[in-house]
Amino acid sequence: PEVINGRTHKATVTELSPWVEYEFRVVASNSVGTGEPSRPSALLKTKAAVPVVAPTNISGGGGSHSELVITWEPVPEELQNGEGFGYIIMFRHLGSATWTKAVVASVEASKYVYRNESIKPLSPFEVKVGVYNNEGEGTLSSISIVYSGEDEPQIAPVGVSALSVSAAEVEISWQPIAWNRHKGRVLGYEV
Repeated sequence: PEVINGRTHKATVTELSPWVEYEFRVVASNSVGTGEPSRPSALLKTKAAVPVVAPTNISGGGGSHSELVITWEPVPEELQNGEGFGYIIMFRHLGSATWTKAVVASVEASKYVYRNESIKPLSPFEVKVGVYNNEGEGTLSSISIVYSGEDEPQIAPVGVSALSVSAAEVEISWQPIAWNRHKGRVLGYEV
């Protein structure tokens, strides 16, 4: 810290974080050295401010048919800058001009699920997540692309055949179902 003239009896401390409790001590010094610090001041909380840090790791995907699942890394308490903290979620179909806006009024939130029967499986969406508190709306994240949920497979495997291998084993084979950009990928089969 900056050394203050011996005739001065007050100082302004700058570059503190909003809505954080601080305590202060003063140390006297002269040409011989530095003395013991004073007792700590009473705790003092700085005033609230609009949050300036946006959530990170915006992603999502998965979910059920007709769902858009959006996830993010929550903003730590020391960066929320005030009471009434929450998240603003904005999304739109890729190529659309109109944003849909939702508010999640929970400090701990890290996920938002939008359900709408008109959402086609694996549709790309542009997504950004912002923050707000009682002081106002803060920063929005950069845009991320998130895909809506997949649909269940619409066709059955074909070419199913069985071959007896032993008295206790049968080998079953089939042609795989092709990946469909509009429905999703097959993660497994049941026999």
